[in-house]
Amino acid sequence: MSHDEDILRAVEQWLTDVVVGLNLCPFARKPMRAGQVRYAISGARSDEELMENLRVEMERLDREPAETLETTLVIVPCHLERFEDFNQFLDLAEWLIERGGYSGIYQLATFHPDYQFAGTDAGDAENLTNRAPYPILHLIREASIEQVLERYPDPESIPENNIRRVRALTAEQCLQLFPYLFRDDNSRGH
Repeated sequence: MSHDEDILRAVEQWLTDVVVGLNLCPFARKPMRAGQVRYAISGARSDEELMENLRVEMERLDREPAETLETTLVIVPCHLERFEDFNQFLDLAEWLIERGGYSGIYQLATFHPDYQFAGTDAGDAENLTNRAPYPILHLIREASIEQVLERYPDPESIPENNIRRVRALTAEQCLQLFPYLFRDDNSRGH
């Protein structure tokens, strides 16, 4: 199996077991089952290369209807390994969305193996809701989110429900769902 296949398998497993399996995103199941999720593995090793990858993926979303391609996960295995660097890059990504005229069209959700919400400690359970095997920039169609939210009861409760779910996980469940968090730092595949 190639390195890219390993990366793809790890991200698909995370999406299936964690995001959908724990119902952290109640909107993810449908496009995943319909094959409307694009997994774009970025070979970027610089911010500039990654910005270009994001631009290309937004243009791809422009060209393809949501019925065919609902959302794109840009997986970044070779860049932004440190969460601090990833977090700083997000300002550039948001600038690109705005500069490209994509504000209100695409929204960015972010995931990282070392994700840490402001005001939390690194080991706090709620950080697990955004911890993935690799840095991921998730491009989401805002129109699709708006449609789903119109039909979803109490969307404001989603973050708190997610925190409750991950806090309830046993150590064994965490090891099974997040194996990449318990490996030696040198074995993350970078």
